[in-house]
Amino acid sequence: MTQAMLYAVFGIVLFGVGLFGALAIAHVMKKLLAINICGVGVFMVFIANASSGVAADYVPHAMVLTGIVVAVAGTAMALSLVVRINTLEQQEEDA
Repeated sequence: MTQAMLYAVFGIVLFGVGLFGALAIAHVMKKLLAINICGVGVFMVFIANASSGVAADYVPHAMVLTGIVVAVAGTAMALSLVVRINTLEQQEEDA
């Protein structure tokens, strides 16, 4: 088994674990973590496909780096929304 194949298989496993977590868990923060695990799995498969040839292709690597930046920004936005929703729910319970 080559290194690229190992990365691809591990990426598929990570995506499956993240998908299961996103569908099976009710807690919002844990769902967000599971969705991030899915993204890491997709990035690993994409990198494995990019490096499977004789010469490494730099375009998929650049796309994955861009995807990581977008994922971090999306996660930060989702975390701020989760905190705000929890704050509003807590205020409704107190009232």
